[in-house]
Parts: sequence; C-alpha cells; structure tokens
Amino acid sequence: MRTTASFELFPDAPSERAMVRARWLAREGRLSEAETAYREALTTYPDLKPAWAEYFELLRVQKRAADALRLAFGARTQFGEAAFALALEGAALVELDRFREALEVLEHAVEADPDLAVVWHELGYAAYKLGDRNRALLALDRAFALEPHAATLRLRGKVLRDAGRYQAAEVAFEAAAQSAEHDEQWDEASDEIASTRRYALYAPRKPADLGPGERWFADTGAVLLTAGVGAVPATDVELVTALAELADDSRWRFGQIVAFGESAGSLWSPLAARLGVPLVTPGGLDPAAVPLVVAPQPLAGDPAWDAALAAIDAHNAGCVFVLEQAGVPPARADVIGALADGGRRRPGSPDPALALTEAQHPAARLATRRISLA
Repeated sequence: MRTTASFELFPDAPSERAMVRARWLAREGRLSEAETAYREALTTYPDLKPAWAEYFELLRVQKRAADALRLAFGARTQFGEAAFALALEGAALVELDRFREALEVLEHAVEADPDLAVVWHELGYAAYKLGDRNRALLALDRAFALEPHAATLRLRGKVLRDAGRYQAAEVAFEAAAQSAEHDEQWDEASDEIASTRRYALYAPRKPADLGPGERWFADTGAVLLTAGVGAVPATDVELVTALAELADDSRWRFGQIVAFGESAGSLWSPLAARLGVPLVTPGGLDPAAVPLVVAPQPLAGDPAWDAALAAIDAHNAGCVFVLEQAGVPPARADVIGALADGGRRRPGSPDPALALTEAQHPAARLATRRISLA
C-alpha cells in the first residue's frame, strides 16, 4: 500500500502511537517482530486503516502474496465492501499474478469510492502488470490528482520507462525525488533516475528489447564483460584478459591487486604482471592505493571481503571485479565477468567495446569512483 505514514515515529494520535514499535521494527529489518507488533496494534485498534495498509505492505515486500490476500480478506470482514478493503484485495491478487481478477476487484473499489487515491494507484499498477500502459497512466494521473504522492510518481516513471519514453520517465522520477519527505524515498527515486539514464543509452530500443547484459547494466550500473552471444561460456582466462583490456582502454591505474580465493597464483598473477602492480592477499589491502579487488565470486558474509568493499566505498577509490555472479540483482561488484544460473555460467563471449561504453557512462557504478593513481 502506498503510504508515508510508516515513516512517522512520533505521531500524536493514541491509535497511531500503537504502531510506533511496528514501524521502528520494520525500518530496522526485524520483519517478524514488526509483523507481531502490527497484529497487536490491529487487535487493539481494528479500524485503524494505516495499520492494515502498512502490515499489508510488510507482507508484500517479502513476496508473501498468499498471506497478503488473507490479510485483505480480514480487512473485508472488518470493513465490508468498502473501497479500502477492496483495494487491499486487488493489490494482493496482483502479487499473485491474477491480474484480470485484480482489475475486476479494483474496478468495484472505484465504484465504491471514486475519490480514494490508493484505489486508482493500485488499479494503475494492475494495468501496468497486464501491459496496458495507457490505462495505467490514466489511473496514475487520477491517483496523483486526488493525492500527490511520490510512490505514484515513481510508478508512473516505471510505466514510461518500459514504454521506451526515457526522458518522460526521468522527469517523473525527478518529481518523485523532489517531493520525497524522507531519505529512503529520495534514495529510491535517485536510483530510478540513474537506471533510466542507463536505459537511455540503448534508445530507441525499449527495455524489453535489450539483451540480458544490457539490462543488467541498466538495472545495476555494474559492467558485464560478456554479451549474450556465443554458444559456450567464456573461460576464466578470457574474462581476466577482457578485464585487462577494459582497464587499459579506460586508463585505469591501480596500485595493487587484492586477490580473494584459491586461484590467486594461477589466475591473478598474469593480470598483476600485465597491469604492472603488486598482487597482495586481503590482509595487504591499502585503500589509498586505489586497489583492484578480485575474486571468483562474491563472498557475501566473509568478514575480509565485506571489509574490503566497505573500505573502497569509504575512500571512493578502487574497483571490485568477480569472474561470475548469480544473474539476479543487486550487483555485488563493479565489473562482472559473466552471469550464472543454477551454478552454471551463462554462454557468452567478452564484448570489450560494449563494456568500455558502459564503463564510461556517467550513471555507471564507477562514474564517481577514483580509479587511477594520481
């Protein structure tokens, strides 16, 4: 549900004060405890619609569509055929990919209360998921006219971007950023602006027309060395060679290579020799040296790996490269050799020209990073 109330941790009304703990727990990522707190709030104040909406959104972001639908049925028991309860049900049906059923329910919600903005917002989302962009935009415009809201502007931007109208989409996301009341909302809108600018690199093609590598860059800002062309996956040696060529063409100048994994000697030593820099273990990381951190795969949860990435972020200098990563965003490195599915590397050959174009894009992950020694 589209709401900013969950950001308010010091409300005045006694009923909303009952949700303070739930909101705080949700923002801290303690979702199970937050869910319990929302249930307790609804037990005390069953008519509190913001609690229903925020609890619904908590389930929605966790992809718990069936639980969200059960909650919507509970709202119908509490509120009857009111537009708010129908909006919850329609939104849950969208998450279950039951789009036409969702539209029918949301149309009934519009009939029940044509001035409830959230109903039009969810109707626009359902139409968008069905591929009816014109109807989606009309519904979102109606929602925004009734209640200006950053979430509606962000969704409008996504609809326009999917249609290949990148400039209009960027305007919508910029409006969402300007209307943001909280840092989280501003960050989300800013990320969408950057993603839209990356998609515009491939104009006039629409997002649906792009290859997997192009979409990966547009969605994450991380450079993918391999294109989806070729019958066999690129080898480790081919990927390392492509990285060296990208570094040469981009005029990156590192002070050291920090190698993670067991293949440091056989795989990364030739790279260090070609770039003319020392090869060190994770313990030798020097953030001031503009390090190139390399690994076979992302090592999330490894303290040394997490510390290396944090050091690069803190100094805004250096680059992270992995040979492969599971093909699901977010990106765990700045440059990735190849994507993998089910533990198998996807077929594809290195495409140095495309990688160079993406690496130099002003909205790339590396755009503001220092990647050259003074």
